[in-house]
Amino acid sequence: MRTLFWLAVLIGAGAIFAFGFFMSAIDRAGPLQEDRAFMVERGATGASIADALEDQNLITDALLFRIANRIFSNGQPLQAGEYRIPAHASVKQIVEMISGGDALQHAITFPEGITVDGVMRILETSDVLTGETPEPPPEGALLPDTYHVQRGMTRAALLQQMRDAHDRVVAEVWAERAENLPLNSPEELVILASIVERETGIASERPLVAAVFVNRLRRPMRLETDPTIIYGVCKAHPDRCRDGRLVDAQGNRRTIRASEIALDTGYNTYRIDGLPPTPISNPGRAALEATANPAQSNALFFVADGSGGHIFAETLAEHNANVARWRVIERERLAAERAGR
Repeated sequence: MRTLFWLAVLIGAGAIFAFGFFMSAIDRAGPLQEDRAFMVERGATGASIADALEDQNLITDALLFRIANRIFSNGQPLQAGEYRIPAHASVKQIVEMISGGDALQHAITFPEGITVDGVMRILETSDVLTGETPEPPPEGALLPDTYHVQRGMTRAALLQQMRDAHDRVVAEVWAERAENLPLNSPEELVILASIVERETGIASERPLVAAVFVNRLRRPMRLETDPTIIYGVCKAHPDRCRDGRLVDAQGNRRTIRASEIALDTGYNTYRIDGLPPTPISNPGRAALEATANPAQSNALFFVADGSGGHIFAETLAEHNANVARWRVIERERLAAERAGR
């Protein structure tokens, strides 16, 4: 009995010593001298991850990592993704980081008012995303925003996330719209918001621009908005456009031609009544909200004011005077540009 007692004591002491040694080892600073990215591929096993960490000199003992993973991962599998392993990270820190899915997030920005073609170019050229580029969705079906994604996310998955975000935001905004809008559906809201988005980049102006178009729809008057001319020309003649802008034969940005104002593309609101058949861009949430709740204004016209914004008018006489002032500003600007060459 005495022998068994001391044997038990020795085994217990040995176990305590071994556990203490193990805990010390997994908490010990690792060999990494500076922060480094480490990629965990989808479907990778704990053993393969441990071996990769050791091969890349992020840890010194793959077996120690595998044991620590069983103890400290809280039953969570190691998560795929790209991880920034800090300098001197311990085995325990790395296990907790990867089992917790604390992966790097990469920002991919889609500007408000971007077209579907523009979205597809960003998806296609991204070095963070993987997989085939999916078929483009209808114009106006995506919510432009900055999306934070993990390296390895598929292009199709991000596109679907943008579609889901669009559907959710449109439903929310439509539910909070002002009464008596001359819009019959969420789809018409998106169409008008896409025009508002392309008309001004100034947030404070969006409700006023929306008010002008809402007032015109109520009269009814044609919207006569230049972005619809440009969109129609770009669809009919892609060689005349780049990134949704009209360009000349040398690729330089240019203004709308008189022949294009007269062109009936199905989108040109100088030629058609009401809204165009589809959105002309992907509007952001702010443009959707401005269109659903336009400013209280009787304005029917607006024109550039020379400072990057617009000046609004209720009557054609006021508008013509504003246009005359803008033409003077534009002539002076062009003269100054020529003089500076």
